[in-house]
Amino acid sequence: LVDAKVNWVILGHSERRHVFGETDEEVAQKTKRALSQGLSVMACIGEKLDERESGKTDEVNARQLAAIRKEVEDWSKVVVAYEPVWAIGTGKTASPEQAQEAHVSVRAWLAKNVSQEAAE
Repeated sequence: LVDAKVNWVILGHSERRHVFGETDEEVAQKTKRALSQGLSVMACIGEKLDERESGKTDEVNARQLAAIRKEVEDWSKVVVAYEPVWAIGTGKTASPEQAQEAHVSVRAWLAKNVSQEAAE
């Protein structure tokens, strides 16, 4: 990507996680590597339908973010993209209110565990 003059990379996308089996730790390691090469990272996080229905949205998002936090100190080139996996190709859609709830939780996690600047 660097050789091709690409500035951004999407990591942790639901298809990579759920079709190819990428773990939270692998996404975190890829994020660290991409940042070390000067790339900016769009880090995708989000829960599956069974996780949503069992009330684990915040837990799943926090787990995925925590894995990245273990590997990354400087989040100035990381953008977090909440991706409700349960709303992809299922016929179900996430309401603006559901997305906003997840955003509030993600921002709170970032403020507490990374920095207020990262949360903003």
